[in-house]
Amino acid sequence: MASYHFETDLDRIKELGHLREEENQRFRHFLKNRNVQKTDQLVNRLHSEVALQIDCTTCGNCCSQLSPYLSNDDVKKLAEGTRLTVEEVTGLYLETDEQGVSFRELPCHFLAENKCTIYQHRPETCASFPHLHKPDFKSRARRTFEYYAICPIIFNVIERLKQATNFE
Repeated sequence: MASYHFETDLDRIKELGHLREEENQRFRHFLKNRNVQKTDQLVNRLHSEVALQIDCTTCGNCCSQLSPYLSNDDVKKLAEGTRLTVEEVTGLYLETDEQGVSFRELPCHFLAENKCTIYQHRPETCASFPHLHKPDFKSRARRTFEYYAICPIIFNVIERLKQATNFE
């Protein structure tokens, strides 16, 4: 594996994401054999370190490329933040499929200049993205690796995790 370099260039992260797809599949498999608690502690520590170095408002990829599923409470918070009714918010901005309720369009309607215009009322899943602070990282690893080429925090945490675990 090439030596780690902290990366924030979105085009380079996307390119490396494609180039490292097979390596990342091997790494996900490698992680399955590691202790859950030790992996969570390491991911949590790396996330804390990396997140301090990334300004999400220079990116906005999560809001422009991902559409999270929303809880009923999230929809109520959106209505409160937009001063619309739940029905109006649902009709204007949301859609429902077999998995639940999500934003109808990408980028998110509430994204402006890489900033959330309803930040205090944003959905919980948006507030906790990229979810690296949560327990049982391994249960979410597949989804996390799907976002490797999108999110600079995930990209850098995974690359540092490879080094910290002596992968390959």
